[in-house]
Amino acid sequence: MRSLFERPNFHSIMISGAAACAFPLTALLVLGTLAKLSVPAIAADDLPNHVDVVVEGLSEKARTGQRMFNQTCAACHGLNAEGSDAGPPLIHSIYNPGHHSNKAFYRAVTEGSRQHHWSFGDMPPQPTVGFTQMTFILAFIREAQAINDIE
Repeated sequence: MRSLFERPNFHSIMISGAAACAFPLTALLVLGTLAKLSVPAIAADDLPNHVDVVVEGLSEKARTGQRMFNQTCAACHGLNAEGSDAGPPLIHSIYNPGHHSNKAFYRAVTEGSRQHHWSFGDMPPQPTVGFTQMTFILAFIREAQAINDIE
């Protein structure tokens, strides 16, 4: 049985002058990602599609929603909804409650959403996110928006 990092295509690298060790590309990517974590963070203003998000002072319901969001939505919308190269930040004035209602968020999750404010393409429906989970996630988004002066 193959290990998690074993792949048919691999590259050999030298480690500390020792004999060449075979490391698959996946392992190198993981090591590269870990190395990035030790580098000082760049301000969100320096990265396109990112915003600085403050999340201190969230209620218990919103903290639960934050965890759910970071597990299910962050792959596209970034940790704490700060945005990424794959999706827009949701802690942004475009998504204020007066412009995007709670119903619009539920509809985007259940039915998907056509591209309209950003150039990331259409958002597909998210069938793994249920109504109860979405209630917690939306509590997180709305409280984080309020904390960040988006009303």
